Amino acid sequence: MRSPIEPTVIRVRVTSNAKRDGITEGKKGVLEISVKEPPEANRANVKVCQLIAEHFSVPRKNVMITKGSESRSKMILVYKR
Repeated sequence: MRSPIEPTVIRVRVTSNAKRDGITEGKKGVLEISVKEPPEANRANVKVCQLIAEHFSVPRKNVMITKGSESRSKMILVYKR
């Protein structure tokens, strides 16, 4: 996926406690994100936002979880550069 030009909502499915961090494109355009961090104390969510920011080459402050902060399925808002 390319970096969004306008604010964009991205659907993701997260697997925490994975062997390694990574992003792949899953079914129906959902990004599958694996993170090593556990879901406790918001650590996995922070890492998910960092990975999304790196993937789209935007600052971390331009990435925000809008829905599903306590769920594996999330909606993430990515602001333009």
